[in-house]
Amino acid sequence: GSFMLVNTSRRFSGQKAHLLMPHLKENDTHCIDFHYYVSSKSGASPGTLNVYVKVNDGPIGNPVWNTSITATWSRAELAISTFWPNFYQVVFEVVTSGHSGYVAIDEVKVLGHPCTKTPHFLRLQSVEVNAGQFATFQCTANGGTDSSDRLWLQGIYVRDAPLKDIKVFNARRFVALFSVVNATKRDAGNYRCMIRTEGGVGVSNYAELIVKEPPVPIAPPQLSSVGATYLWIQLNANSINGDGPIIQREVEYRTSSGSWYDIQPVDSTSYKIGHLDPDTEYEISVLLTRPGEGGTGSPGPALKTRTKCADPMRGPRRLEVVEIKSRQITICWEPFGYNVTRCHRYNLTVHYRYQAGGQEQVREEVSWDTESSHPQHTITNLSPYTNVSIKLVLMNPEGRKESQELVVQTDED
Repeated sequence: GSFMLVNTSRRFSGQKAHLLMPHLKENDTHCIDFHYYVSSKSGASPGTLNVYVKVNDGPIGNPVWNTSITATWSRAELAISTFWPNFYQVVFEVVTSGHSGYVAIDEVKVLGHPCTKTPHFLRLQSVEVNAGQFATFQCTANGGTDSSDRLWLQGIYVRDAPLKDIKVFNARRFVALFSVVNATKRDAGNYRCMIRTEGGVGVSNYAELIVKEPPVPIAPPQLSSVGATYLWIQLNANSINGDGPIIQREVEYRTSSGSWYDIQPVDSTSYKIGHLDPDTEYEISVLLTRPGEGGTGSPGPALKTRTKCADPMRGPRRLEVVEIKSRQITICWEPFGYNVTRCHRYNLTVHYRYQAGGQEQVREEVSWDTESSHPQHTITNLSPYTNVSIKLVLMNPEGRKESQELVVQTDED
């Protein structure tokens, strides 16, 4: 084996010494064990002994094992589960504390059998999740464990994850579960399973946490055609922020005013949104989904557009006479609303005709009192004792509807 002795006398705090083992490309279960000694006459720790496992000449990462005081020679095991074609290197590090003493390592050996006091992990698999979800790593180990063991998920340049749950199947097999909660792109990277026992430490291979961002369209959908009760759109969702593949497309649409909205799945690049209200503004967005829980992104930019007006449902009803004079007539009718006009822009005109001087006179007047709870209109400048035919015409940009005709005779002068 190898031997290293560090005399920490006259050393400043924080100075370091390293012993590097050769690269190892083991293909079978094996155990590295070594003896160590950390002591001083004063009883104060002379420094810290750290052990690192560097994989494939990658970053050294965080220590897998350490100690700062022993007083006697002790033994530790490293159950490292990194196999060919990957290779690894064990690095021993002494960090001085500023106190006098000795830190020593002796009889570092690679044994061709499992460790006796430390479990060996099976191969750890990579995990892919969508941002905001819990990433769960399942660490399966051969060997036993008890409540005094420390288990954790160690990351490189990313936060460690605590133990979530452990399931012991028998004296030779257990599974530890670790969760990286609310995973973000900053949590993406390499992780490995760790167990610290009284006899040493078990280290798994590195597995990758892949964090995907749910897709969001960059541009709003495009309007292809518009009707009174439908809007035909092109999804326009080929360019996205986030990650694919896209496994589901949905159209979310809502009224610009009010709280009504709906979501419909779409299986093509164009979609006809039907059963809409005439002359109403809608906001239309596209939702995209990638595989996995939480794979639906936020709605993309919205298309704001308005449906056309529809033909009025019917003409005005209950046209009645309120007052008759010799030269004027006042009429009223039943109030109506959007459900009749089917458009927020409309006109209501009064059409009337009568005989004067042997000729038929035809007139048209616009009524402005259409919003009144008791709408009415007065026709003036008529001739006494004359029959007048009156009707109302409701018009919007898409059509017109007439009321029934009412014949009224003015009074004598």
